[in-house]
Amino acid sequence: MFMKKLLAGAVLAASLASVVAIHSDAEAGKIEDIQKAGVLKIGTTMDYVPMSYIDEKGELKGHDVELGKILAASLGVKAEFVKTTWSTLAADTQAGKFDVAISGISRNFKRQADMDLSKGYLNYNGRTILCRKADAKKFTSWEKIDQPNVRIMNNPGGGNDRFATANVKKAQRIIHTPNNEIPELVATGAADIMITEVVEALHYINADKRLAAPLIDKPFTGRNDFGILTKKGDLDFMRYLDFFIEASELNGTMEKLQKE
Repeated sequence: MFMKKLLAGAVLAASLASVVAIHSDAEAGKIEDIQKAGVLKIGTTMDYVPMSYIDEKGELKGHDVELGKILAASLGVKAEFVKTTWSTLAADTQAGKFDVAISGISRNFKRQADMDLSKGYLNYNGRTILCRKADAKKFTSWEKIDQPNVRIMNNPGGGNDRFATANVKKAQRIIHTPNNEIPELVATGAADIMITEVVEALHYINADKRLAAPLIDKPFTGRNDFGILTKKGDLDFMRYLDFFIEASELNGTMEKLQKE
């Protein structure tokens, strides 16, 4: 089984190179432009642990940072990371400020309609909450969370913001940027709840013993996954991105990144 998986990954990896070679002989497109520039510009928010974030040494880290570097290498170019925000992600993508955006970006109909999204990777299992461990027994349902004395904090512009806007009816809303500061603000009492995703919640409850995710096994939304986002218009480039993800899954790259 391992040998079959390894061979399949090797075939797909070789095929990626052939896709680029074939395309370079055709009319100029996104892939050729990237290769001529020698750089793949990657938009990322740098505030979403464990996908894309600045660590304590000031270095850009995360699952999607490494994925972006591997994508650039598959095209034979260097990766250059461009900072964006959840509020400006769509506008920056459509304005061409970068070639792709990779930052734990949820796949949804709105993004697919306005831009192009690759096939999915890394299922994040829906939206949930972070709260202080001391308060975990208080927040056992959405009804108990959405109360006038509860302060709910989230970062603006992304899926968590849309979820909060649609569902918070009674509680106090607090908007805060950047996203990765919110867990500490919850832990120290500046807010009571952070709207987040299961993959992010898992990181923080393991990293900070002051925090809890009491509803992590009962997320408010269904399973979803992340995708690579790009400006609409180049079908060959989208085929390449889909093929890259498929190759990365079959050759074990995705599994390795997720473990790390």
